[in-house]
Amino acid sequence: MKKLFLVVFLLISGLCFAQTEGYRVGDVVKDFSLKNIDSKMVSLADYKDAKGYIVVFTCNTCPVAKGYQERISALNASYAGKGYPVVAINPNDAVTVPDESFEKMQALANEKNFRFPYLLDPDHVVTKQFGALKTPHVFLLSKTEKGNVVEYIGAIDNDSEGENPDKINYVQNAISELSAGKKPSIASTKAVGCSIKWKKG
Repeated sequence: MKKLFLVVFLLISGLCFAQTEGYRVGDVVKDFSLKNIDSKMVSLADYKDAKGYIVVFTCNTCPVAKGYQERISALNASYAGKGYPVVAINPNDAVTVPDESFEKMQALANEKNFRFPYLLDPDHVVTKQFGALKTPHVFLLSKTEKGNVVEYIGAIDNDSEGENPDKINYVQNAISELSAGKKPSIASTKAVGCSIKWKKG
């Protein structure tokens, strides 16, 4: 019985660990190609003039992700022209959550007037490469001679409910520091949001 319990524990631990593997600050990101809401494929290499990227794993249905939709749009409006465009990725399985379907993504992007790509990751391939666990979950990258390097991982800010008087804009601050030739003073925080809805089976 103890041996069976140990085997089950190790299997569960292995599954949990597999879902928490991914990029760390300082890692070079492998490029990807995912379908955008306009049905065209998008990759980081498409942005020839980018200095970096605000990669955001987000979705249609999570209340926290919904609360950040306007802030994500604001990040793109503020920083795309400065070389840091938003690249949003929906990691959720639409079979598990039908409202995460490609058609629903298109409708949301149209309703909210997204000016950035909103990409579908149907098999969680890119999601697992990054190690994203929540929606929203941000990975700020900078383009270097080595490739696209992870500079910051975590939350957009520390105000998920929009009521924090001591709000810290982690992503904005990190970009400001990178633009000044410095590394982000806060390079990682805990992402706050909904768990990613993985494929069943």
